[in-house]
Amino acid sequence: MCGIIGILGKRPVSGPILDALKRLEYRGYDSAGIATVVDGEIDRRRASGKLGNLAALLKAEPLKGEIGIGHTRWATHGPPVEKNAHPHATERVAVVHNGIIENFAELRAELEKAGRSFESDTDTETIAHLLTHLLDKGLDAETAMGEAMKRLDGAFAFCALIKDRPDLLLVARQGSALAIGLGDGESYIGSDAIGLAPLTRKIVYLEEGDWAAVRRDGITVRDRKGKVVDRPAKITEVTDEEVGTGNHAHFMEKEIHEQPEVIGDTLGYYYNPVRRRIVLPPLPFRIAEVPRITIIAAGTSFYSAMLAKYWLERIGRLSVEVDIASEFRYRQPEMPKGGVAMFISQSGETLDTLEALRYARSKNQTIVSVVNVPDSSMAREADLCLRTYAGPEIGVASTKAFTTQLSVLACLTLHLAREYGKLDAEQMAMYAEQLIRLPALVSETLQLAEPMRAIAAEVAKARDVLYLGRGASYPIAMEGALKLKEISYIHAEGYAAGEMKHGPIALITDGVPVIVIAPSDELFQKTASNLQEVLARGGRAIVLTDSAGAEKLNGTKAHVFTVPRAEPLVAPILFTIPVQLLAYYVAVAKGNDVDQPRNLAKSVTVE
Repeated sequence: MCGIIGILGKRPVSGPILDALKRLEYRGYDSAGIATVVDGEIDRRRASGKLGNLAALLKAEPLKGEIGIGHTRWATHGPPVEKNAHPHATERVAVVHNGIIENFAELRAELEKAGRSFESDTDTETIAHLLTHLLDKGLDAETAMGEAMKRLDGAFAFCALIKDRPDLLLVARQGSALAIGLGDGESYIGSDAIGLAPLTRKIVYLEEGDWAAVRRDGITVRDRKGKVVDRPAKITEVTDEEVGTGNHAHFMEKEIHEQPEVIGDTLGYYYNPVRRRIVLPPLPFRIAEVPRITIIAAGTSFYSAMLAKYWLERIGRLSVEVDIASEFRYRQPEMPKGGVAMFISQSGETLDTLEALRYARSKNQTIVSVVNVPDSSMAREADLCLRTYAGPEIGVASTKAFTTQLSVLACLTLHLAREYGKLDAEQMAMYAEQLIRLPALVSETLQLAEPMRAIAAEVAKARDVLYLGRGASYPIAMEGALKLKEISYIHAEGYAAGEMKHGPIALITDGVPVIVIAPSDELFQKTASNLQEVLARGGRAIVLTDSAGAEKLNGTKAHVFTVPRAEPLVAPILFTIPVQLLAYYVAVAKGNDVDQPRNLAKSVTVE
């Protein structure tokens, strides 16, 4: 979760920008930089490593200017060295950016053909060159921004500084959070209200697809169609000492809506857009020599492990076993010579999973961890640690940690399949491009929030709820049921849809809600048959499908909610979003403590 700060001030801004960036350190980063306008020219200071390095550089080479932008960045492709650090700049424009520009390669080729020269491999630099190209054609700054927004695809947030407009910052958000702070003759930009807390409490939150022209005396906001819109300012409750929920009612809601950004951050770390492939750190094993991969996890992470098994077996043709951490070591299982054991945990401190890791170590397995906390015990004790970039997850019920785990596991699947010879370069590029479109698709899927809120009022009255799914949708059904149990306290179970006749069908009576996850894949017709069995017994069917599936279900009595059409690799991640939203709104409808549900803790550090 890279951090963005911008200030239009009445005094030198590099110091306040650096202070604000320090407040965003919790998001994680490995390089940082600041750009300002000084005497009509863009001036920059950038440094790899921690903010102390940037602070030392600024002390040695002070940066003047009363307008500026700053950034903390996690390296995506390329090492965290100065040339890859933000802000990226041309002779006229400097940009800081979070997220992914999906079509950057196409834009870059077009701009290079027009004579633009690039210094880095990053997608961010494309924004600066695109705006510069439009300005060079004679467009004014705001018109150029409007035209640029028509060309940019993906999930992103950015802030642009123009050297001959020291009175203006241009900002946009599409699937990645961005806030504007209003002060007395000053304006501020931040990834969230936390970075802006010492500067102002008066915050304007941009909505999806918005872009804005920010001046010292006010802002002009336009929607994705270019129409001027009113986004009212709110007084945030965030203080210097606390992390807040922004304009969301709960941390869980905030974290659900952060998913386009954090998925983009996570994919960006492992995806090389120039080479169009997934690039992981060096593997401590040769996959062709690994007899079996054993994946071990607990709770929500166990369901991400289940989905990884589907991917690794189907795409990578690898032998995979999945086990629950709390049961694994008590069986004292034998583990194959040369085997790989993978452990998944948000905190990296879950005791059951950590003890299972140590058991696997005693059996001479190569250890891989997938964690969100890089200095956690599981990260330190692994031979290979694959980070998720979810940022802090405060809500007890996991949301963004789950989808970033899935993002990493999808990347790992493609990398191993390529190493194992099951994917050629063209197939790798195809799958990788499916992944890189994921943040934008998740952003689109979040538009189901209001429809989910509406149906939640009815589900909240239920005593029991069933979730059904086939294939890769089965783990998502189980995750949906877990979310509902955790925060709404309604009994819920997730089943493989094909198992319905083997017992669960006895639970279906008049009015029992049954959530059916049914993407239009090769298993759709079988799942649709299960749906008819639910309806025939009076069940209240709620179907999550895509446009093709919705068309086939036209005329049924089910409540059908349409998720954007996606390829099978990424579809399960998209279908996670509505089950999260449904659980959240059911809990809200019941008046429960969403962020701290009874009897649960964020990290289970006891057996």
